[in-house]
Formats: sequence, structure tokens, C-alpha cells
Amino acid sequence: MSHTPHELADEFPDQAEALHRLKESNPHFARLADEYHEINRAVHRAETKVEPMTEAAETDLRRRRMALKDEIARILRDEG
Repeated sequence: MSHTPHELADEFPDQAEALHRLKESNPHFARLADEYHEINRAVHRAETKVEPMTEAAETDLRRRRMALKDEIARILRDEG
């Protein structure tokens, strides 16, 4: 288990400009990025025991984060 936040800029380091551009120009992408950020923060708080939760709840958050990351990656790929 990693206690390192999985920020989008870290997940897609070569696409920082595209991330910024899409957040500004694509409301759907901006919503996905915001949701990813919120869920990612919740996972990080659970991992570091700042906000403890059940293992099932943490697993669910991780699945949701992965699904959002996959959708964000698809949009970045399609826009590229």
C-alpha cells in the first residue's frame, strides 16, 4: 500500500499541458478531474489513517479512482 498521493500530474507527467487545457476547455473532463482529486484525497486520508474507514470502503474508493483514471486517460489519448 502506497501512502503517496496519486495526483493526475504525477500519473500523466508527459501530459501536464493537455491536463490543464482540457480542465479549462472541457466541462466533462474538468468534472472527472475534480472527482478524481476528491476520491484520491479520500484514499490518501484513509491510507494515512487521518480518516480511517473499513477496508471495503477503501477498496471501493480505489476502484472508483481507477475507473476515473481510465476515463481521463482515454480522453487524453483521444485528444492527443
